[in-house]
Amino acid sequence: MYQKIIIVGNLGRDPEMRYTPTGQAVTNLNVATNRRWADRDGNMQEETIWFRVSVWGKQAESCNQYLSKGRAVLVEGRLRPDPATGGPRVYQRQDGSWGASFEISALSVRFLGGGRGESTESPDFEGEPPPDLNEGELPF
Repeated sequence: MYQKIIIVGNLGRDPEMRYTPTGQAVTNLNVATNRRWADRDGNMQEETIWFRVSVWGKQAESCNQYLSKGRAVLVEGRLRPDPATGGPRVYQRQDGSWGASFEISALSVRFLGGGRGESTESPDFEGEPPPDLNEGELPF
């Protein structure tokens, strides 16, 4: 069995990099994808879906160094389901409402566009597979 997800979107905030206890770099990205369409009445509709992306190793360090809020990226990876439900991670916000988080372990991140006056020439990074983590070691 095999599953792969590919998303193209923009970073909602600057990357956040940390190191695991074993010294492995991990960078977390929040990526928004947008879809626009006309409904039956011709009114324009818009949908935004947010993804939390974990990037590992040297690729994580590069993402932290070169990416910033608003930058467009293409992410290839695999969905990380909630171990308890097998679906998106469900959580309760501080205001009491419920939300769901779609989480991706990145296998590759491609930098798209220039953003903030940067060159449009950006390196593509293929990363090593993310390590298998225990629940207590999750990077976010």
